[in-house]
Amino acid sequence: MTTGVLQTGEIVPEITLPRDGGEIVNLGALQPAPVVLFFYPRDLTSGCTKEAIAFSALRADFEAAGAQVFGISKDSVQSHDKFVAKHDLTVPLLSDEATDIAEIFGVWQEKKMYGKTFMGIVRSTFLIDGEGRLAREWRKVKVDGHAEEVLDAVRGVVRQAPFF
Repeated sequence: MTTGVLQTGEIVPEITLPRDGGEIVNLGALQPAPVVLFFYPRDLTSGCTKEAIAFSALRADFEAAGAQVFGISKDSVQSHDKFVAKHDLTVPLLSDEATDIAEIFGVWQEKKMYGKTFMGIVRSTFLIDGEGRLAREWRKVKVDGHAEEVLDAVRGVVRQAPFF
């Protein structure tokens, strides 16, 4: 990686993070299943809640297409537990408190709101194919219709997979 940020077509490095409920998830262990990672700024905020609910509503469709979906934010596992319980979320939420993974994907960026500048996660989604390569990316995501668009892309990647 020449830029330091993961690029489409590159192999995604090992990702192991804690999830809601406290379990540890190693994404590499899920191969050859495609993986969707949606990075969101913060638990229990309106846009992030809407996005997590949309992905949760389509979880069975993603699984039927052979893919696993995970949300990632800087929030703690305890915060994720509250978020999941409050909104009956079904997609696992991974905690990247150190922002190491967010930085690899280039979503930990300077943001401005109400005249203040701060670091935060820019809402983005990534599709990792069954070989562990970054197949598709959506940056600065608008929530409405996004989960459905990602599901369509997953179905396209699965159809293109070689048969063994």
